[in-house]
Amino acid sequence: MNKTIKLQGRELTTDDIDFIRLLIADNPTWHRRKLSVALAEAWDWRNAKGDLKDMASRTLMLKLHDRGTIELPPRRRPPTKRTTQGQIQTVLHDTSPIETLLSALQPLKVITVTPRSAYEPLYNCLLASYHYLSYTGTVGGNMKYLILDNQDRPLACLLFGSSAWSAADRDAHIGWDRETRQRNVNFTTNNTRFLVLPWVRVKCLASHVLGLVTRRIGQDWQARYGHPVYCLETFVERARFRGTCYQAANWQCVGQTRGRSRNDRYTNLSVPVKDIYLYPLQRDYRQQLST
Repeated sequence: MNKTIKLQGRELTTDDIDFIRLLIADNPTWHRRKLSVALAEAWDWRNAKGDLKDMASRTLMLKLHDRGTIELPPRRRPPTKRTTQGQIQTVLHDTSPIETLLSALQPLKVITVTPRSAYEPLYNCLLASYHYLSYTGTVGGNMKYLILDNQDRPLACLLFGSSAWSAADRDAHIGWDRETRQRNVNFTTNNTRFLVLPWVRVKCLASHVLGLVTRRIGQDWQARYGHPVYCLETFVERARFRGTCYQAANWQCVGQTRGRSRNDRYTNLSVPVKDIYLYPLQRDYRQQLST
């Protein structure tokens, strides 16, 4: 019987495993990266833009190696350590108070921050220094926005990344069962950070910024990753915030979290309860996310 296992969104048969073993055996001098690229090419494993998914291929092979299913060649260099807050570059910036009418700052500039772009060090520094959750970097698909006023002064930062794997009230609102959620969760994105800089006190700025970003993120995401996002989500810690700016920007509260961590295997870890807000980018988002 040809059994299957599921990794990285792929169903792997015993024939697939044998192919990977043969690829490794036939190329004993290849390093891990070259093997992962060759596997992605052999399977024509590509994303929606047509780019090879060599990182997904590498992660799949590492998981098989950790299970003892295959044996990869030894690493040629130590694994890259994740950036810590202390390693974020400090960038000098003006912290003079900005207290005025929103109209006096317009038009606002929405800067898409990309890796190694001119604004990336400033963006990283601001989030790491002033957001209550800090910031050390991102993993997976993401969009970063830096908001400047008409004098190029930074006002706010936003980060969108991977959506929560499971949230009962959100899943019920969309109509997701486990299988449908697993298939479609990448068509949503989570506003994991939203920072209005502490010296900026401008009425209605936060909701206005949310409006600017929600009107463009769908197009930005499609251009970068080659597939749409139909809905945005965020989680607002109830003990700290009331979610006023999200409400003013027409985000919908669909429930609350259960106060458990994603790492809570034994249901004994307590984390702050959060309100779950959604913002649809298309009217039929629930239908799109449930097909």
